[in-house]
Amino acid sequence: MPFQIVRNDITRVAADAVVNAANERLSEGGGVCGAIFEAAGAENLRRACAAAGGCETGKAVITPGFGLKARYVIHAVGPVWRGGGAGEEELLRSAYRSALRLAAEKGLESVAFPLLSAGIYGYPKEQAFRVAVEEIAAFLRDSEMNVTLVLYDAGALKIGEKYFKDVRRYIDERYIDARRRFLRGVYAQSEEQELTCDTALRESELLLAPREAAQAVEKAASPGGRRSLEDLINKPGETFSQMLLRLIDEKGKTDAEVYKKANVDRKLFSKIRSDKDYRPKKETVFAFAVALELSLDETKDLLLRAGFAISPSRRFDLILQYFIERGIYNIFDINETLFAFGQKLLGA
Repeated sequence: MPFQIVRNDITRVAADAVVNAANERLSEGGGVCGAIFEAAGAENLRRACAAAGGCETGKAVITPGFGLKARYVIHAVGPVWRGGGAGEEELLRSAYRSALRLAAEKGLESVAFPLLSAGIYGYPKEQAFRVAVEEIAAFLRDSEMNVTLVLYDAGALKIGEKYFKDVRRYIDERYIDARRRFLRGVYAQSEEQELTCDTALRESELLLAPREAAQAVEKAASPGGRRSLEDLINKPGETFSQMLLRLIDEKGKTDAEVYKKANVDRKLFSKIRSDKDYRPKKETVFAFAVALELSLDETKDLLLRAGFAISPSRRFDLILQYFIERGIYNIFDINETLFAFGQKLLGA
């Protein structure tokens, strides 16, 4: 996945380079900086930083990674927050750009960032996060690299706040409605004996095997049965790969435009193009649906070609349905929301 957000200790992330939230002196500090120095071997990293001779705010320098899993440490100096009127945002953007440019110049395939300036430098976390996402996204539009944004304390950051409340309400409404329809069908012996919704929703009555329950919920959520996996099997046509490539042509888009917008690695896309029987993961199918700005019906068709269907009992599926129904196709906004709900992100 070219861009992902994870909760982790940055010193444990597998990448060609990790980015240090450095100060202008490149001296050992606390927080992320202190953890990187300790993991790399403080004495070796101190010598390398001293040889670099410091770094201006908004710039970055690179040193070996020494004892880290990463081969390199890129030391990026973000600004101290002074209220927002001292050019802090441009300096923070510049720090990300400088670090990414160094990684590209070294020919690195992967780099992991902390949230620069959001610790002791006091930059508001939500604003710092938005700058990070925008700069990484802008870089990846024209470059091939796997970039990870590592959040050590995600609980203090209101990621996905833009859509969180509305999405949660949407999930609750769709899930409860589907569960009611499902339980009515399971428990009703006749119209006269049909159970009330309140009675049917008692958890103690959910006694069906998981597979049977899932099938019943799917049927309840799609009255009329316009699409089913059985229909696809009985009437074979395009494979997932064939349909995807046809849609790219029909939408007038280039391969690179689509796989970048889908947050999919170029190598994986090459495999999809060359293997007509390629079987993707569900999040990959949804990622291409978002990149191609497909309607909900088109998305369901593409999912079926890969052997999937939208389930009203899965938060992941409902979140994607929410965005597609509303024509919101910004994959970074979608991934922020998925991250906030503890779901897998789009891409591959």
